[in-house]
Amino acid sequence: QLELVESGGGLVQAGGPLRLSCAASGRIFSSYPMAWFRQAPGQEREFVAAVTRMGDSMYYTHSVKGRFTISRDNAKNTAYLQMNSLIPEDTAVYYCAARPDSSNYYYIRSSEYDYWGQGTQVTVSS
Repeated sequence: QLELVESGGGLVQAGGPLRLSCAASGRIFSSYPMAWFRQAPGQEREFVAAVTRMGDSMYYTHSVKGRFTISRDNAKNTAYLQMNSLIPEDTAVYYCAARPDSSNYYYIRSSEYDYWGQGTQVTVSS
């Protein structure tokens, strides 16, 4: 069982930065490709960014490309989402997710992930 705990959410003004962290425990962190998803009120959960288990390849949804950066530190069992130039449309609960996988690939569908954190609220004011 892999446990994930997000932190770093909060209230930020439009244009500002925020960094989310996802701390993992329970298993070998480097065995798990990771991703961030978000869910705004009344909307479905959507993919934001994904990273391979070795951290050498990333993929982003179009709306955050160039503003968000996903990364991971396997020595610290932690994944990150650096968010810059935030806009009100980024307001959502952000979740990190993981799946056990021996390949060095990333995944972008929520159904492909087995483990989820509890979420952290990000609110961007205009």
